[in-house]
Amino acid sequence: MVARLKVRVGQYSDKGRKPENQDSLGFSVPGNPALLDTKGVVCALADGISSSAEGKQASQACVTGFISDYFSTPDSWSVKQSGGKVLTAINTWLHGQSSHFKDASRGLASTFSAMVIKSITAHLFHVGDSRIYLYRDGELEQLTTDHRIRIDENKEYLGRAFGVDYCLDIDYKSLTVEVGDRFLFTTDGIHDVLSHKQLRSLLGGENSDPDTLAHQLCEQALQQGSMDNVSCLILAVEQLPTQDPNEVFAQLTALPFPPELYEGVILDGYRISRELHASSTSQLYLAVDTETGERVVIKTPSVNFEDDPAYLERFQLEEWIGRRIDNPHVVRTIEQKRPRRFLYYVLEYVNGKTLEQWLDDVGTLDLKSVRELVPQIASGLRAFHRLDMLHQDLKPGNIMISHDGVLKIIDFGSTKIAGIADISTPVERRELLGTKHYTAPEYLIGRPGSTQSDLFALGCIVYQMLTGKLPYGDKLAAVRDQAGLNRLRYRSVSESINDIPHWVDKAIRRAVQLSPESRYEALSEFESDLITPNPDFLREEQLPLMQRNPVGFWRAMAVLLFLCNLVLIYFLSR
Repeated sequence: MVARLKVRVGQYSDKGRKPENQDSLGFSVPGNPALLDTKGVVCALADGISSSAEGKQASQACVTGFISDYFSTPDSWSVKQSGGKVLTAINTWLHGQSSHFKDASRGLASTFSAMVIKSITAHLFHVGDSRIYLYRDGELEQLTTDHRIRIDENKEYLGRAFGVDYCLDIDYKSLTVEVGDRFLFTTDGIHDVLSHKQLRSLLGGENSDPDTLAHQLCEQALQQGSMDNVSCLILAVEQLPTQDPNEVFAQLTALPFPPELYEGVILDGYRISRELHASSTSQLYLAVDTETGERVVIKTPSVNFEDDPAYLERFQLEEWIGRRIDNPHVVRTIEQKRPRRFLYYVLEYVNGKTLEQWLDDVGTLDLKSVRELVPQIASGLRAFHRLDMLHQDLKPGNIMISHDGVLKIIDFGSTKIAGIADISTPVERRELLGTKHYTAPEYLIGRPGSTQSDLFALGCIVYQMLTGKLPYGDKLAAVRDQAGLNRLRYRSVSESINDIPHWVDKAIRRAVQLSPESRYEALSEFESDLITPNPDFLREEQLPLMQRNPVGFWRAMAVLLFLCNLVLIYFLSR
């Protein structure tokens, strides 16, 4: 049996000597195995700021909002992305509510500490002076930093809290979890009274029940004179998800590979019409649904990889990706209603050809046509990026254009999914690079990709549609290290097209910069600069050539001086 994450959680909270308990705490351990695998276990604790008008409401909003909204985020998002998005939204709401008070700083404000354990990794989010500790092998370690600012020995204040400002810096860290770990969450009503040694002693005692321990910690803090609310949550890790490679392989091969397919064969209710494409990794067939008459595409795996678990996982993830993306410019994966007896998946049929084939037929495109196509590709890419996915293999061959001019991104075989990357597996996941002529340089030198990496590929495609060439020619494909990158030089679009506006060339140049930090941050910026002149580019155009393009200026001067010398030598020789 494949082992799953198993924890025990206990919590306790008391108002203590205060008239109201402004602390909130909670946890969620999904009973659904699929949800437990993809989202994990969540714990959260918040302490409403006593000087705020609605500290209790603020702390409750933080805890309940985080737990419920975290599980509502896409399972393709990483934990860091999911937690960050949810907490930003909560803080914005709290600050908006605080604006109704005369003194916004005394509105809805709270500290917050949360942890998500997904697979074998704990992800921590923290703001304020609540704390998260880790008890492991007899040692107690404080994992969070108190955001307190000390003025003098007797005076200090909280430097960060939810609801105080629209802009909030949230601490995030992750660490590998071990069986036997105990995570302790406390408000300052406990850790300001109980010493580090006392906390360690209580957690290391004979009593291992989290509920009882939480109660004991709170009671002891009150007995030692705590004047604040006291709240404590303890999570004990009893089992981690471990997978036997043989069991994982058995799951991946639960469905056999399809038999040989040819015209007339019926596969689970789909009649094969003809083969559309075949490669060393997969085959595509045009088929007809015998129930609805709809034309579809069947994608089948290659028998060359039937014993390769990494390939099998990746093939099955392609369908997983397709079911989660709903965009008119990404090819649609069709959910199958009938039982499936073999390993394959079904896609919508696009009546047209690839952008690569179309460019082979028509050659280069004018700027007007390019401007009509780019927003469609960008829209499809944004659908990936919103789900925390990178396509990683954008090229003309992976873009279909229908007979009525609609573009659709296809082939998810190289797509990176942040949420899946958070889950440990015995399967060796190899990073698949796309076609090197369109692959972002950071991939070629072993750096991780980002949304700017997909932007680079889009910039190369735009350059190719206009010129029939690539911005760095064939040299990019040969790069292996930073030194190779440093030798590359961008070829201006104006070298191939005389009447291209300078500012359009600058927009393309920025999209295909070798450093991802120098590219556009958003696809929309690139789209806009292709259509409307960027004022910065226009100012550059008005500069003297020596400032605008110093390399080109001195190169031209060298050629001119060389020609002058030749003329001088000619006259002297006569």
